[in-house]
Amino acid sequence: MTQENRTRYYERIEEKAKQLPWYVVEYIDKRKRKLSPASLLNYCHDYLIFFDWILAEEIYHGDRKDIPLEVLEKLTRQQIEDFLSFLEFRLNNSKLTVNRKLSALKSLFNYLQNIAETSNLEPYLSRNVMAKIELNNIKEDQETMANRMEGKILRGDEYAEFRQFVAHDYGLANQDNKKIANFHQKNRERDTAIVSLILGSGLRLSELVGLDLDDIDFQKNTVRVIRKGNKEQYVYISDQAMLDIKEYLAVRNERYNISKTTKSLFVASSMGPKGTTRRLTPRAIEKLVEKYATAFGKSSLSVHKLRHSFATRYHSAINDVPKLRRQLGHSSIQTTMIYTHIKNDELGAAVKKMDLPKEDH
Repeated sequence: MTQENRTRYYERIEEKAKQLPWYVVEYIDKRKRKLSPASLLNYCHDYLIFFDWILAEEIYHGDRKDIPLEVLEKLTRQQIEDFLSFLEFRLNNSKLTVNRKLSALKSLFNYLQNIAETSNLEPYLSRNVMAKIELNNIKEDQETMANRMEGKILRGDEYAEFRQFVAHDYGLANQDNKKIANFHQKNRERDTAIVSLILGSGLRLSELVGLDLDDIDFQKNTVRVIRKGNKEQYVYISDQAMLDIKEYLAVRNERYNISKTTKSLFVASSMGPKGTTRRLTPRAIEKLVEKYATAFGKSSLSVHKLRHSFATRYHSAINDVPKLRRQLGHSSIQTTMIYTHIKNDELGAAVKKMDLPKEDH
Protein backbone atom coordinates (compact mmCIF):
# COMPACT_ATOMS: atom_id res chain seq x y z
CA MET A 1 0.00 0.00 0.00
CA THR A 2 1.38 3.38 -0.99
CA GLN A 3 1.90 6.14 1.54
CA GLU A 4 -0.86 8.11 -0.19
CA ASN A 5 -3.33 5.26 0.34
CA ARG A 6 -2.23 4.75 3.96
CA THR A 7 -2.77 8.44 4.65
CA ARG A 8 -6.24 8.31 3.11
CA TYR A 9 -7.15 5.25 5.18
CA TYR A 10 -5.94 6.82 8.42
CA GLU A 11 -7.91 9.98 7.68
CA ARG A 12 -11.07 7.88 7.36
CA ILE A 13 -10.17 5.94 10.52
CA GLU A 14 -9.80 9.17 12.50
CA GLU A 15 -13.11 10.41 11.10
CA LYS A 16 -14.90 7.25 12.28
CA ALA A 17 -13.04 7.14 15.61
CA LYS A 18 -14.32 10.61 16.52
CA GLN A 19 -17.80 9.09 16.65
CA LEU A 20 -16.81 6.37 19.17
CA PRO A 21 -16.24 6.31 22.96
CA TRP A 22 -12.79 7.33 24.25
CA TYR A 23 -11.74 3.79 25.20
CA VAL A 24 -12.42 2.54 21.67
CA VAL A 25 -10.33 5.39 20.26
CA GLU A 26 -7.53 4.37 22.62
CA TYR A 27 -7.76 0.75 21.48
CA ILE A 28 -7.70 1.70 17.79
CA ASP A 29 -4.64 3.87 18.37
CA LYS A 30 -2.86 0.98 20.10
CA ARG A 31 -3.65 -1.40 17.24
CA LYS A 32 -2.17 0.78 14.49
CA ARG A 33 1.16 -1.02 14.75
CA LYS A 34 -0.46 -4.46 14.53
CA LEU A 35 -3.33 -4.16 12.06
CA SER A 36 -3.45 -2.92 8.49
CA PRO A 37 -5.27 0.38 7.85
CA ALA A 38 -7.98 -1.50 5.94
CA SER A 39 -8.59 -3.85 8.90
CA LEU A 40 -8.70 -0.94 11.33
CA LEU A 41 -11.27 0.84 9.19
CA ASN A 42 -13.41 -2.31 9.17
CA TYR A 43 -13.13 -2.46 12.97
CA CYS A 44 -14.41 1.12 13.19
CA HIS A 45 -17.44 0.25 11.05
CA ASP A 46 -18.12 -2.81 13.22
CA TYR A 47 -17.91 -0.81 16.44
CA LEU A 48 -20.25 1.87 15.12
CA ILE A 49 -22.84 -0.82 14.37
CA PHE A 50 -22.43 -2.33 17.84
CA PHE A 51 -22.73 0.93 19.79
CA ASP A 52 -25.65 2.08 17.64
CA TRP A 53 -27.39 -1.19 18.51
CA ILE A 54 -26.84 -0.47 22.22
CA LEU A 55 -28.60 2.86 21.76
CA ALA A 56 -31.41 1.36 19.64
CA GLU A 57 -32.07 -1.28 22.31
CA GLU A 58 -32.16 1.50 24.94
CA ILE A 59 -29.44 -0.20 26.95
CA TYR A 60 -28.01 3.29 27.29
CA HIS A 61 -29.75 6.65 26.89
CA GLY A 62 -27.50 9.33 25.49
CA ASP A 63 -24.89 9.87 22.80
CA ARG A 64 -22.82 7.09 21.27
CA LYS A 65 -19.55 8.74 22.31
CA ASP A 66 -20.67 8.91 25.95
CA ILE A 67 -21.44 5.20 26.44
CA PRO A 68 -19.44 4.35 29.60
CA LEU A 69 -17.40 1.25 30.32
CA GLU A 70 -19.95 0.26 32.94
CA VAL A 71 -22.49 -0.44 30.19
CA LEU A 72 -20.13 -2.92 28.53
CA GLU A 73 -19.37 -4.54 31.87
CA LYS A 74 -23.06 -5.19 32.58
CA LEU A 75 -23.99 -6.60 29.16
CA THR A 76 -25.47 -10.08 29.46
CA ARG A 77 -24.72 -13.09 27.34
CA GLN A 78 -28.32 -13.03 26.07
CA GLN A 79 -27.95 -9.43 24.96
CA ILE A 80 -24.86 -10.30 22.92
CA GLU A 81 -26.70 -13.25 21.40
CA ASP A 82 -29.49 -10.83 20.49
CA PHE A 83 -26.95 -8.55 18.82
CA LEU A 84 -25.56 -11.44 16.78
CA SER A 85 -29.09 -12.36 15.70
CA PHE A 86 -29.62 -8.72 14.72
CA LEU A 87 -26.53 -8.91 12.49
CA GLU A 88 -27.61 -12.15 10.85
CA PHE A 89 -31.36 -11.68 10.44
CA ARG A 90 -31.85 -7.90 10.35
CA LEU A 91 -28.68 -6.84 8.53
CA ASN A 92 -28.53 -10.09 6.52
CA ASN A 93 -24.88 -10.67 7.42
CA SER A 94 -23.50 -14.10 6.55
CA LYS A 95 -22.20 -16.30 9.37
CA LEU A 96 -18.69 -15.51 8.15
CA THR A 97 -19.36 -11.75 8.39
CA VAL A 98 -20.92 -12.18 11.85
CA ASN A 99 -17.77 -14.01 12.93
CA ARG A 100 -15.62 -11.14 11.69
CA LYS A 101 -17.64 -8.56 13.61
CA LEU A 102 -17.64 -10.76 16.71
CA SER A 103 -13.86 -11.17 16.45
CA ALA A 104 -13.47 -7.39 16.34
CA LEU A 105 -15.55 -7.07 19.52
CA LYS A 106 -13.69 -9.90 21.24
CA SER A 107 -10.42 -8.14 20.50
CA LEU A 108 -11.72 -4.84 21.93
CA PHE A 109 -13.11 -6.43 25.09
CA ASN A 110 -9.93 -8.44 25.62
CA TYR A 111 -7.94 -5.21 25.46
CA LEU A 112 -10.25 -3.53 27.97
CA GLN A 113 -10.03 -6.44 30.42
CA ASN A 114 -6.50 -7.80 30.04
CA ILE A 115 -4.29 -5.04 28.62
CA ALA A 116 -5.58 -1.55 29.41
CA GLU A 117 -5.37 -0.37 33.01
CA THR A 118 -6.26 2.68 35.06
CA SER A 119 -3.86 4.86 37.03
CA ASN A 120 -4.62 2.54 39.97
CA LEU A 121 -3.42 -0.43 37.90
CA GLU A 122 -6.96 -1.77 37.63
CA PRO A 123 -8.33 -3.19 34.35
CA TYR A 124 -10.87 -1.10 32.46
CA LEU A 125 -13.29 -4.03 32.63
CA SER A 126 -13.51 -6.57 35.45
CA ARG A 127 -16.04 -8.67 33.52
CA ASN A 128 -15.78 -9.61 29.83
CA VAL A 129 -19.04 -10.95 28.40
CA MET A 130 -17.45 -11.50 24.97
CA ALA A 131 -15.26 -14.24 26.44
CA LYS A 132 -18.46 -16.27 26.95
CA ILE A 133 -19.49 -16.06 23.28
CA GLU A 134 -18.26 -18.58 20.73
CA LEU A 135 -17.75 -17.96 17.03
CA ASN A 136 -20.06 -19.64 14.53
CA ASN A 137 -18.76 -23.03 13.51
CA ILE A 138 -18.60 -22.65 9.72
CA LYS A 139 -15.38 -24.49 8.96
CA GLU A 140 -15.49 -26.12 5.53
CA ASP A 141 -13.09 -28.50 3.93
CA GLN A 142 -11.29 -27.31 0.81
CA GLU A 143 -13.42 -29.40 -1.54
CA THR A 144 -16.64 -27.92 -0.15
CA MET A 145 -15.24 -24.40 -0.47
CA ALA A 146 -14.13 -25.14 -4.03
CA ASN A 147 -17.54 -26.50 -5.02
CA ARG A 148 -19.26 -23.45 -3.54
CA MET A 149 -16.91 -21.14 -5.43
CA GLU A 150 -17.12 -22.97 -8.74
CA GLY A 151 -20.41 -21.52 -9.98
CA LYS A 152 -19.42 -17.97 -9.05
CA ILE A 153 -16.26 -17.58 -11.12
CA LEU A 154 -15.45 -17.33 -14.83
CA ARG A 155 -14.72 -20.60 -16.60
CA GLY A 156 -13.62 -21.52 -20.12
CA ASP A 157 -14.67 -19.02 -22.79
CA GLU A 158 -16.15 -16.70 -20.15
CA TYR A 159 -12.73 -15.11 -19.53
CA ALA A 160 -12.54 -13.68 -23.04
CA GLU A 161 -16.28 -13.03 -23.18
CA PHE A 162 -16.31 -10.95 -20.00
CA ARG A 163 -13.30 -8.89 -21.10
CA GLN A 164 -14.97 -8.32 -24.50
CA PHE A 165 -18.17 -7.31 -22.73
CA VAL A 166 -16.36 -4.65 -20.66
CA ALA A 167 -14.39 -3.39 -23.66
CA HIS A 168 -17.22 -3.18 -26.21
CA ASP A 169 -20.48 -5.05 -25.67
CA TYR A 170 -21.62 -3.15 -22.57
CA GLY A 171 -21.65 0.07 -24.61
CA LEU A 172 -23.56 -1.58 -27.43
CA ALA A 173 -26.13 -3.00 -25.01
CA ASN A 174 -26.74 0.51 -23.65
CA GLN A 175 -26.48 2.52 -26.86
CA ASP A 176 -30.05 3.83 -26.44
CA ASN A 177 -29.10 5.41 -23.10
CA LYS A 178 -26.74 8.23 -24.07
CA LYS A 179 -25.62 8.94 -20.50
CA ILE A 180 -24.56 5.34 -19.86
CA ALA A 181 -23.13 4.89 -23.35
CA ASN A 182 -21.06 8.08 -23.12
CA PHE A 183 -19.77 7.19 -19.66
CA HIS A 184 -18.72 3.78 -20.93
CA GLN A 185 -17.06 5.28 -23.99
CA LYS A 186 -15.00 7.57 -21.78
CA ASN A 187 -13.91 4.88 -19.33
CA ARG A 188 -13.87 1.67 -21.34
CA GLU A 189 -10.08 1.53 -21.81
CA ARG A 190 -9.53 2.09 -18.09
CA ASP A 191 -12.21 -0.39 -17.05
CA THR A 192 -10.97 -3.01 -19.52
CA ALA A 193 -7.42 -2.61 -18.21
CA ILE A 194 -8.63 -3.09 -14.62
CA VAL A 195 -10.61 -6.25 -15.36
CA SER A 196 -7.93 -7.60 -17.69
CA LEU A 197 -5.21 -7.02 -15.10
CA ILE A 198 -7.06 -8.93 -12.37
CA LEU A 199 -7.86 -11.78 -14.76
CA GLY A 200 -4.27 -11.76 -16.01
CA SER A 201 -2.46 -11.60 -12.66
CA GLY A 202 -4.74 -12.44 -9.74
CA LEU A 203 -3.90 -9.22 -7.89
CA ARG A 204 -5.79 -8.36 -4.71
CA LEU A 205 -8.02 -5.28 -4.70
CA SER A 206 -5.66 -3.36 -2.39
CA GLU A 207 -2.70 -4.21 -4.62
CA LEU A 208 -4.54 -3.06 -7.72
CA VAL A 209 -5.62 0.22 -6.12
CA GLY A 210 -2.10 0.99 -4.93
CA LEU A 211 -0.41 0.67 -8.34
CA ASP A 212 1.55 3.66 -9.64
CA LEU A 213 2.82 4.24 -13.18
CA ASP A 214 6.41 3.38 -12.31
CA ASP A 215 5.32 0.03 -10.82
CA ILE A 216 4.86 -1.39 -14.35
CA ASP A 217 7.80 -3.10 -16.06
CA PHE A 218 6.87 -3.25 -19.73
CA GLN A 219 9.96 -5.28 -20.64
CA LYS A 220 9.41 -8.09 -18.15
CA ASN A 221 5.59 -8.02 -18.10
CA THR A 222 5.52 -7.51 -14.33
CA VAL A 223 4.03 -5.09 -11.82
CA ARG A 224 5.51 -4.15 -8.47
CA VAL A 225 3.06 -4.60 -5.60
CA ILE A 226 3.17 -4.34 -1.82
CA ARG A 227 1.67 -7.52 -0.47
CA LYS A 228 0.33 -8.39 2.97
CA GLY A 229 2.94 -7.87 5.64
CA ASN A 230 4.31 -4.89 3.67
CA LYS A 231 6.31 -7.25 1.42
CA GLU A 232 7.40 -5.99 -1.99
CA GLN A 233 6.99 -8.40 -4.88
CA TYR A 234 7.07 -8.34 -8.68
CA VAL A 235 4.07 -10.16 -10.12
CA TYR A 236 3.81 -11.42 -13.69
CA ILE A 237 0.86 -10.32 -15.80
CA SER A 238 -0.55 -11.73 -19.03
CA ASP A 239 0.22 -10.35 -22.49
CA GLN A 240 -3.44 -9.37 -22.94
CA ALA A 241 -3.42 -7.44 -19.66
CA MET A 242 -0.29 -5.59 -20.74
CA LEU A 243 -1.86 -4.68 -24.09
CA ASP A 244 -4.96 -3.36 -22.33
CA ILE A 245 -2.84 -1.31 -19.92
CA LYS A 246 -0.96 0.23 -22.87
CA GLU A 247 -4.26 1.12 -24.58
CA TYR A 248 -5.45 2.79 -21.39
CA LEU A 249 -2.19 4.69 -20.91
CA ALA A 250 -2.44 5.99 -24.47
CA VAL A 251 -5.59 7.94 -23.52
CA ARG A 252 -5.06 8.38 -19.75
CA ASN A 253 -3.51 11.84 -19.61
CA GLU A 254 -5.81 13.58 -22.06
CA ARG A 255 -8.98 11.69 -21.13
CA TYR A 256 -8.67 12.35 -17.39
CA ASN A 257 -6.95 15.74 -17.45
CA ILE A 258 -4.09 14.43 -15.32
CA SER A 259 -1.44 16.66 -13.77
CA LYS A 260 2.24 15.73 -13.93
CA THR A 261 2.28 15.00 -10.20
CA THR A 262 -0.40 12.28 -10.42
CA LYS A 263 1.41 8.94 -10.38
CA SER A 264 -1.62 6.72 -9.69
CA LEU A 265 -2.18 4.16 -12.43
CA PHE A 266 -5.98 4.00 -12.23
CA VAL A 267 -7.72 7.33 -11.74
CA ALA A 268 -11.28 8.61 -11.50
CA SER A 269 -12.85 11.21 -13.74
CA SER A 270 -11.93 14.76 -12.78
CA MET A 271 -14.29 16.47 -10.33
CA GLY A 272 -14.74 19.86 -8.73
CA PRO A 273 -14.21 23.38 -10.05
CA LYS A 274 -10.51 22.76 -10.62
CA GLY A 275 -11.13 19.46 -12.36
CA THR A 276 -8.66 17.52 -10.22
CA THR A 277 -8.23 13.79 -10.64
CA ARG A 278 -7.68 11.24 -7.90
CA ARG A 279 -6.76 7.61 -7.48
CA LEU A 280 -9.68 5.22 -7.88
CA THR A 281 -10.82 3.99 -4.46
CA PRO A 282 -11.32 0.31 -3.59
CA ARG A 283 -15.07 0.82 -3.40
CA ALA A 284 -15.15 2.50 -6.81
CA ILE A 285 -13.43 -0.52 -8.38
CA GLU A 286 -15.76 -2.91 -6.55
CA LYS A 287 -18.81 -1.04 -7.89
CA LEU A 288 -17.26 -0.95 -11.36
CA VAL A 289 -16.88 -4.74 -11.44
CA GLU A 290 -20.35 -5.25 -9.93
CA LYS A 291 -21.89 -3.07 -12.65
CA TYR A 292 -20.36 -5.06 -15.50
CA ALA A 293 -20.94 -8.43 -13.78
CA THR A 294 -24.66 -7.76 -13.32
CA ALA A 295 -25.07 -6.61 -16.92
CA PHE A 296 -23.07 -9.64 -18.09
CA GLY A 297 -25.55 -11.92 -16.32
CA LYS A 298 -23.18 -13.15 -13.64
CA SER A 299 -23.94 -10.95 -10.65
CA SER A 300 -21.97 -13.21 -8.29
CA LEU A 301 -18.74 -11.89 -9.82
CA SER A 302 -16.68 -9.54 -7.69
CA VAL A 303 -13.07 -8.40 -7.64
CA HIS A 304 -12.24 -11.33 -5.38
CA LYS A 305 -14.09 -13.77 -7.65
CA LEU A 306 -12.08 -12.47 -10.62
CA ARG A 307 -8.95 -13.24 -8.60
CA HIS A 308 -10.33 -16.74 -7.98
CA SER A 309 -11.04 -17.04 -11.70
CA PHE A 310 -7.41 -16.27 -12.52
CA ALA A 311 -6.16 -18.78 -9.95
CA THR A 312 -8.43 -21.53 -11.25
CA ARG A 313 -7.35 -20.94 -14.83
CA TYR A 314 -3.67 -20.77 -13.84
CA HIS A 315 -3.84 -24.05 -11.94
CA SER A 316 -5.69 -25.73 -14.79
CA ALA A 317 -3.02 -24.64 -17.29
CA ILE A 318 0.17 -24.84 -15.22
CA ASN A 319 -0.67 -27.24 -12.35
CA ASP A 320 2.13 -25.85 -10.19
CA VAL A 321 0.84 -25.00 -6.71
CA PRO A 322 4.07 -23.39 -5.37
CA LYS A 323 4.23 -21.02 -8.36
CA LEU A 324 0.52 -20.19 -7.99
CA ARG A 325 1.06 -19.53 -4.28
CA ARG A 326 3.78 -17.00 -5.07
CA GLN A 327 1.72 -15.38 -7.84
CA LEU A 328 -1.23 -14.90 -5.47
CA GLY A 329 0.91 -13.87 -2.50
CA HIS A 330 -0.51 -16.50 -0.14
CA SER A 331 1.39 -16.90 3.12
CA SER A 332 0.23 -20.50 3.48
CA ILE A 333 0.22 -23.11 0.73
CA GLN A 334 -2.95 -24.57 2.28
CA THR A 335 -4.84 -21.48 1.10
CA THR A 336 -3.65 -22.11 -2.45
CA MET A 337 -4.62 -25.79 -2.33
CA ILE A 338 -8.32 -24.92 -2.63
CA TYR A 339 -7.83 -24.47 -6.39
CA THR A 340 -6.74 -28.09 -6.74
CA HIS A 341 -10.27 -29.11 -5.70
CA ILE A 342 -12.18 -27.11 -8.29
CA LYS A 343 -13.53 -29.44 -10.95
CA ASN A 344 -11.71 -29.49 -14.26
CA ASP A 345 -14.08 -30.50 -17.05
CA GLU A 346 -11.23 -31.45 -19.39
CA LEU A 347 -9.69 -33.77 -16.81
CA GLY A 348 -13.11 -35.32 -16.21
CA ALA A 349 -13.61 -35.93 -19.93
CA ALA A 350 -10.16 -37.51 -20.19
CA VAL A 351 -10.91 -39.94 -17.35
CA LYS A 352 -14.26 -40.90 -18.90
CA LYS A 353 -12.54 -41.49 -22.21
CA MET A 354 -10.31 -44.10 -20.54
CA ASP A 355 -13.36 -46.33 -20.10
CA LEU A 356 -14.38 -46.26 -23.77
CA PRO A 357 -13.78 -49.30 -26.00
CA LYS A 358 -10.63 -48.94 -28.09
CA GLU A 359 -12.54 -48.64 -31.36
CA ASP A 360 -14.25 -45.50 -30.03
CA HIS A 361 -10.96 -43.72 -29.30
